[in-house]
Amino acid sequence: MADIDLKTAPADFRFPTTNQTRHCFTRYIEFHRCIAAKGEESGDCEKFAKYYRSLCPGEWVDKWNEQRESGNFPGPL
Repeated sequence: MADIDLKTAPADFRFPTTNQTRHCFTRYIEFHRCIAAKGEESGDCEKFAKYYRSLCPGEWVDKWNEQRESGNFPGPL
């Protein structure tokens, strides 16, 4: 059986507290800004995807994706 190497987002000193809600939201926004700037084919944005996926609850991501698709996402994309 292959070993699985689990990793999470690295420490980000902009978010010093244990509550990672803002860190999650910021990484989600950074990913989508990167995709908008570099295109979906760019591998440069994958690190942001890994970060927000490890920090954010799936329900939040689903809700934000629906909001982006309907044009009423609350963040600055």
